[in-house]
Amino acid sequence: MIQENISPRRPKLGLLALSLELYETLAPELRADRENWVRREVIPALEKENEVLFGKAVYSRETIRAEVRRFEAEDVDTLVVLFLCYSPSQTALPALVETRLPIVIWNTQELFAVDETYGNAELFANHGVHGSHDLGNLLNRYGIPYKIFTSHVSDPDPFEEIRDYWKAQQVVSDLKRARFGLMGYPFPAMGDFAADVSELVAKFGAEFGVVPVEEYINRAAEAPTAEVAALVSEYRETYDLSGDLTDRDLEMTARAELALRGIVASRGLQGLTYQFTALGDDCRTSTVPFVGISRMMGEGVGFGGEGDVLSTMGTWIFQQLTGAATFSEIFTTDFAGEALFFSHMGEMNAAMARRDRKIPMVARPEPITRTRDRQLALLTSLEPGEATFCALVVDYNATDNYKIITAHGEVEDFGPLPQLAVPHFKFRPDMPVRDFLTRYVELGGPHHNAVCFGDALRKLEAFAEAAGLDIEEI
Repeated sequence: MIQENISPRRPKLGLLALSLELYETLAPELRADRENWVRREVIPALEKENEVLFGKAVYSRETIRAEVRRFEAEDVDTLVVLFLCYSPSQTALPALVETRLPIVIWNTQELFAVDETYGNAELFANHGVHGSHDLGNLLNRYGIPYKIFTSHVSDPDPFEEIRDYWKAQQVVSDLKRARFGLMGYPFPAMGDFAADVSELVAKFGAEFGVVPVEEYINRAAEAPTAEVAALVSEYRETYDLSGDLTDRDLEMTARAELALRGIVASRGLQGLTYQFTALGDDCRTSTVPFVGISRMMGEGVGFGGEGDVLSTMGTWIFQQLTGAATFSEIFTTDFAGEALFFSHMGEMNAAMARRDRKIPMVARPEPITRTRDRQLALLTSLEPGEATFCALVVDYNATDNYKIITAHGEVEDFGPLPQLAVPHFKFRPDMPVRDFLTRYVELGGPHHNAVCFGDALRKLEAFAEAAGLDIEEI
């Protein structure tokens, strides 16, 4: 049931291939030969992980400017400059000064080795390296941001150094078109996730809208019977259902999930947050959509608890960068185990659950807010292994008022505990837990955060650079 509007896409690159106008008369066959190399070797290598736009080699101010404008019109995420031979910096500089696109110079060539067979043909076709020196010097001189990497297309992983940056620029581009919804209102008096929405729009470009609780109620009531029945069957097959769950429990939970999915699809949302007490303010609310949002997080929908639009956007960003992330919150310190116990009222990325057992589906023994029916949750505990803790933070001492706080650690082999009716896991940071907690507060860490699998530091650093954020590693 993955929604198309939250499906990931590949980074979109515009390949600006530069040549030299002098060679149009001195070596008229060279440009076509270099274009053939681009199409034969360069583009297939790039297209394994990216969408690539390439037209032709360009060598004059006018053709370079036209090609850059075409890439802008096509909404590429990154402009990749490739020297097919030497090209003087002042020819490309005006277009690069004007463009809003991030600039990456790929310093490469067709020839892999220079040996005794090297001659004029090899020289003409493989002397772009000093073009990168010329252009890089001027970009540095005039403070124009760019990235450069050097590799050969035959290297085992020619894009290892730049891959995360390209992905980060894609997420930055997608943020400009992203939409996030708030159902209800932020939890009263919670200040650490308070954010100026106008400031968020100005910084990230995303759109933030309010979703009426009444829309959720109506969508749940009007959910098609056949879709409700199909979703209930999916619950029965997929999860370890507690013996006390009734048919009505499952039906109302399915209706709540379908309501959320309808809201996300119809409004084109990348993320959604709700405030559970706001749902309880309306006596018609059947249940809280704990199960639905936990499943949708697993499909790439951003989520933050208690009406937190900042962590909703943050969770979505971390999902896009790493493939899977869950909204999280530290509830208890395990001093004895040098670990942290994470939980929340009922929301956790179900796709990140441990794989050695079905996820239990249970009913909360006490409702978290007033609803007409019981409140079901997935008792998710995360798959053990290497993990990264991260949080998107408002910090008016940081660059452009935002930063990322991150720490490496491990999800422990822990849970689910049968006596609990909320999702939970334990995370052990790579340092004494006392030091971690103290430093996190000193850095201004909020009580809402996220956890993703693996070592995501390089991906987070790339995004911070691409988005103009500070990043602090604990």
